[in-house]
Amino acid sequence: MTDPAKPLVLVLLIAAQTLCAVVFLGDIIADFFGNAEHEPEGSHTYIEALATFALIAAIAVEIRILIWLLRRKAHLEQALSTAQNAVQEVIDTELDSWNLTPAERDVAMFLIKGLSTSEIADMRGSAEGTVKAQLNAIYRKSGCGSRTELMSALVDTLMGQRVRPGTAVQG
Repeated sequence: MTDPAKPLVLVLLIAAQTLCAVVFLGDIIADFFGNAEHEPEGSHTYIEALATFALIAAIAVEIRILIWLLRRKAHLEQALSTAQNAVQEVIDTELDSWNLTPAERDVAMFLIKGLSTSEIADMRGSAEGTVKAQLNAIYRKSGCGSRTELMSALVDTLMGQRVRPGTAVQG
């Protein structure tokens, strides 16, 4: 199955509708102007003309909607990229404030991504004991007592609600 966000299917449908509209329009032109001695077949020709022009109008609307959707998609992708960069910047700033070593920073990023201690050890090619020691250093430097507390502190920071230790809470 194709990605529904890709406009290829809609473009193909619009192309098929356009082809049908051209065929119908040619038939109408032939009915009205093709044979001067032959009158159009009464209401059938007019109904056919009305249906053809409705199809052409629908194609125009579909094209406008498709263009709007493509622009909206591009806008949302840009907004998502901006948000991702902002989240990464906040995380980087927070990690910088903890004065982590490069190894601790790597471990902290894996922790933030939700990896377990053994998974972090596997990813880093180190022993679980080493990772546990690095996690303890991260907790100490961040002022947090556990993985859950550290993640909560990061979420609070991302939401602009983090109260650092020693800072008075204003109510």
